[in-house]
Amino acid sequence: MRPMDNPTQFVAWLRSVAPYIHAFRGKTFVVAFPGELVRAGALPVLAHDLSLLHALGIKVVIVYGSRPQVEEQLALRNEESRFHNGLRITDAVALECAKEAAGELRLDIEAAFSQGLPNTPMANAAIRVISGNFVVARPMGIIDGVDLEHTGLARKIAYETIHPILDNGGLVLLSPLGFSPTGEVFNLAMEDVAVAAAISLRADKLIFITETPMMTDAGGTAIHEVSVHQAQAVMESACLPADAAYYFSNAIRACQSGVPRAHIVPFSTDGSVLLEIFTHDGVGTMVSAQNLESLREASIEDVGGILRLIEPLEADGTLVKRGRELIEREVDYFSVIEHDGVIFGCAALYPFPAEKMAEMACLTVSPDSQAQGDGERLLKHLENRARAAGFKKLFVLTTRAAHWFLKRGFTNASLDDLPKDRQNMYNWQRKSLVLIKNL
Repeated sequence: MRPMDNPTQFVAWLRSVAPYIHAFRGKTFVVAFPGELVRAGALPVLAHDLSLLHALGIKVVIVYGSRPQVEEQLALRNEESRFHNGLRITDAVALECAKEAAGELRLDIEAAFSQGLPNTPMANAAIRVISGNFVVARPMGIIDGVDLEHTGLARKIAYETIHPILDNGGLVLLSPLGFSPTGEVFNLAMEDVAVAAAISLRADKLIFITETPMMTDAGGTAIHEVSVHQAQAVMESACLPADAAYYFSNAIRACQSGVPRAHIVPFSTDGSVLLEIFTHDGVGTMVSAQNLESLREASIEDVGGILRLIEPLEADGTLVKRGRELIEREVDYFSVIEHDGVIFGCAALYPFPAEKMAEMACLTVSPDSQAQGDGERLLKHLENRARAAGFKKLFVLTTRAAHWFLKRGFTNASLDDLPKDRQNMYNWQRKSLVLIKNL
């Protein structure tokens, strides 16, 4: 869709992503993907999307895998892969195959980020991709009596070298190979390198772009967002396929070691990285070090978010117009639902102590998160605030949401049932319905 085909929708979308753009500018994202993504032909599109993140001021570190490419190299040599408990046994021949696969993929990735075609996201990008011996590794050793030979683990990431590259606008590329201080080369798992990089660089996000579909729990429900504690329970239920469980366990490990968010998104969805980052629900699974959503009392810092939320409803007449100055004066009356730093819902509670009544006003939930129960959560929160303050009745004045309130215990009332001060402020042009609920 071109912007002018539906300008209203385009403007609404641009406004909705603006808070994320502000929040993510200057942050560090580690983005990791398997060799299956390259084999599926999805690399050019991913390069476009990561270039967009770079253009928005996000510092991007890329980690790539090479499993299918190593398999292809082994097949060309008529060699069979050997594994132990899912880990490749990297003998001398397999190591040479891993080197060739990693080198070829590195060149393909650098070429993808060198595109500069007009009318594409890469136009005028001029992104510089920097790679090198940034990963120090050690041998995995002997497990259950089996020598894994040149299979290794990430031991250290050269963060002191990587940070200046990112600060100067470069994009850092890490391969699934590591090097020892004695000059040895080790074959590493992409997931291990990505987690080590995210921890060492103190990344704000670790994003796995995977060949696995959307994760579901034991009941078949999509897993969109879980805390580390909840994610561990999912792992214990053993409901995930092996590949998905491996990504999931690495996401948990990253969050347990200080990475705030780890995402697992399927590359089968076009633009999955952008959809995961810039939409409320995303298209993948996010593991967070803590619960990202909070329902709390508003502060002066929330005024801008409240205004962005209610302005569309003020424009169409659903809500009474309130200016910034009024919101600032009355912000202590407001409660907000915040998710990952973005306000998605608000409501205000105005007290009338003499009559032991309170008015709930300005109940608003973002269109991006409607039908998820946030409106009801706000209602219950304000009911509890009102009870705690000793009020006996809660009332609302509404022109378009009467049915919603009636379903939640409110009953029709008249203007005479309102506190005298509120009767004097009644807007006869709006002719709002009066609904009251006993607390």
